[in-house]
Parts: sequence; structure tokens; C-alpha cells
Amino acid sequence: MSEKKVIIGFVVVTALVLAGGIFLLTKSSTAGQVEISQNVKAEAAEKTFDWGNIPMYKGNVTKTFTIKNSGTDTLKLINIRTSCHCTQAQVKIDGQSSPFFGMSTVSSWIGEVVPGREAQLDVIFDPAYHGPQGVGPINRFVSVETNDPNNKTLDFSVAGTVVKE
Repeated sequence: MSEKKVIIGFVVVTALVLAGGIFLLTKSSTAGQVEISQNVKAEAAEKTFDWGNIPMYKGNVTKTFTIKNSGTDTLKLINIRTSCHCTQAQVKIDGQSSPFFGMSTVSSWIGEVVPGREAQLDVIFDPAYHGPQGVGPINRFVSVETNDPNNKTLDFSVAGTVVKE
């Protein structure tokens, strides 16, 4: 019986992640529209990360990704969303922090990265958010829209396995 509960829990969590991802990908942008610039170049050397085992009750885990503007015009970061309520994102540019963004957040915030500079995207995952049934593998996604015509959306992913330790 216990094995059956684990399988059902895994199926439910997987369905929630997929539904969140579909919502994230199909949700139209309603805030923070910016003009595209041919002189912007958004770069992210790393877009995926795996925490390995994540203890459920030892607090949130964070991964910081770097977004660089290699162009000659100001890079604008907008419409930041996560694929699940258990995950938040925050951008830091030159020591200034954005609000926290989540799955349902709609914000008019626009981050500006001048040429040659970088922004840090902090992805924060709460392993206890889904409670005791939330153990097992996770995959969460964060999308960041930009004014770079060649990288209109930067997609980041984090993974791991939530364990009861």
C-alpha cells in the first residue's frame, strides 16, 4: 500500500509540474512590454543546474545564474515567471534587487543591464512547500523575457531530488 501512495504522489507532483510549465509557456505577457533592440545581446553561459539531493526540512536552496549584456544597447529584463509556486526568482543588477517573482506574478518591473554589465538571477526553491508528499525528483523552470531579438526569452531550469533527511 505504501508503494502505491508513493507512485500516486509522484504522478500528482509530475502533473502539477507539467501543468505549471504549460501555463508558463502559454501565458501571454500582460506587463512590462519593451521595444526590441538589434544592439542588445543577452547571454547566459549556464541555464541548467542540479542540486542533487535536497533535504526537505533544512530550508530553501538557491541557485544564481548570470545574465550578461554583450551588446551595445541596454538589455531589458521583463515578465519573469516560475513554473511552480514553490519556486521564486529575483534579479539583482548593480546591487539593486527586484521584487520576488513567482508562478502567478505579473509585474511592471523592468530590469536594465547596461552594455558590458551583468545581472544575477536568483532561483529559490522551497523543498517543504508541497509537504511530506513532495519527496522525489523535481524540475522547475524560470523564464525571463528580454528585448534581444535573438533571445526573446531566456529559460533556466533547476532540478534535484527532495529527500526526507
